[in-house]
Amino acid sequence: MAHHIDNVSKSADSVYEKEPEVSSENGVRETTRRGLKARHAQMIALGGTIGTGLFVGSGATLARGGPLFILLGYSILSILVFFVVTAITEVAAYLPVSGGTMSYYGHRNVSNSLGFAMGWLYFYSLGILVPYEITAAALVIDYWGSPVNVAVWITVFIIVIVGLNILPVQFYGETEFWFASLKIFMMIGLFILSFILFWGGGPDQNAILGFHYWKHPGSTNTWLVSGGTGRFVAFIEVVILSTFPFTFAPELLVVTAGEMQSPRRNLPKAAKRYFYRLVFFYIGSVLAIDGGVGAKSSAFVVGITDAGIKGLGSLINAIILTSAWSSGNSFLYMSSRSLYSLAVAGNAPKIFTTCTKKGVPYVAVGTSSLFCALAYLNCANNSSLVFTWFVNLTNTSGFISWICCSIVYIRFRKACREQALSPDDIPYRSSLQPYGAWISIVAFTILTLINGFNVFFPGQFSASSFLTAYVGIPIFLAIYLGHRAFHWKDAWVHESKEVDLHTGIKIVLANEHPDPPMGQWRKRLAEWFT
Repeated sequence: MAHHIDNVSKSADSVYEKEPEVSSENGVRETTRRGLKARHAQMIALGGTIGTGLFVGSGATLARGGPLFILLGYSILSILVFFVVTAITEVAAYLPVSGGTMSYYGHRNVSNSLGFAMGWLYFYSLGILVPYEITAAALVIDYWGSPVNVAVWITVFIIVIVGLNILPVQFYGETEFWFASLKIFMMIGLFILSFILFWGGGPDQNAILGFHYWKHPGSTNTWLVSGGTGRFVAFIEVVILSTFPFTFAPELLVVTAGEMQSPRRNLPKAAKRYFYRLVFFYIGSVLAIDGGVGAKSSAFVVGITDAGIKGLGSLINAIILTSAWSSGNSFLYMSSRSLYSLAVAGNAPKIFTTCTKKGVPYVAVGTSSLFCALAYLNCANNSSLVFTWFVNLTNTSGFISWICCSIVYIRFRKACREQALSPDDIPYRSSLQPYGAWISIVAFTILTLINGFNVFFPGQFSASSFLTAYVGIPIFLAIYLGHRAFHWKDAWVHESKEVDLHTGIKIVLANEHPDPPMGQWRKRLAEWFT
């Protein structure tokens, strides 16, 4: 068993760990390059996946449960997501290999079957999210009443997003740095504006002291049934809906580590301050929108309009447009790197490891880009229902991913203990672990099972609703068990003493470089971002 694991790991490392290229039967094969600077990685981790789920989707969530429930929902999810972040950072920071996604670490620390299933889960789920964000960006343009057909805007967004992912990774990093910066400055501006409006500083001079909308119409809503039971049902639904803005955000940290400069030092920096950013951007945003808006709209834009501020809504929508664009960019990056990682680990055809001389896995990028065509389903109303069904597959995928990430961490930590790995050899450890990982497994298992609980209420059941909520579970299990069927001689789980913790570590250490010297003021300015 140990011999099998070692051979698989070494074969994977031979594809991407040698500097700068390796030979193949077809000649010379390039590998991905570490072109992401520390500032790129920090901004991508901070704002890469903040998109329409937060800026637009929060309005529907707010309308469903009320301001108190959405605040509680985002707070609970922030804690659970931070548990996942600290867990996967410990795994990835120890061995931040090129092409190392959580599926690769699942293959290396748990089993080949889990790594296989996680990899394909990421590939199709993240791929589906790309056209979702493209469509959202195109529909935001309707705010200005554009006479141009939505298909034209979809085409423009696809060309730009795919083009940025085909360019060397430093171009993707630089673009995301400025996209994420724009989001951050917008959020800071909205928080300041909310504070001013709170004290009656808007054109209508109506103060909303004491959380006005928490009193009228109220801090909580009921759903499906009345009374206390209805409020409990609404709360559960809000917690489930609150998950979407967080989906796959932790995994982006790990993906960028594979192409990050000095990842053993820079990845822990991103993780240590992740919780404060969750509090500031996610929890802060739901406090800012307060509660006076309806569903299916940008809560921020509606609030600005209600306050009587003219013109600012257009500016906010323009930035939301770039946010959707940015998120689509990040999801395509993650989907293509997942496919690349699958091929590196031997779980997909080796052609997907083919890279340009600048280190771009262009075959993987091109294949993941095919999902973009789903965006055109929204050009016809009847087809948009099919597209919505595809998008909803990713809700369950997020829960499953976080369960698997926690399992990978627990197995990694046990392997380190069984092999007596020195604590000094592990660059990042959190005091929240391993308790946070176990809590995450229980919490996200429950959320997976109750994801579509409303279909079991009288008069609510429909075959399409049931499938939308739960079909992701059998898809994942079919991929996992299908791989097990073809590799039935493999153990269900790698023995902890035989998990390969060493192949590739020398080259990872060789890629670590000290930070360049900087002045005191620049150092202080960089502390928040690093």
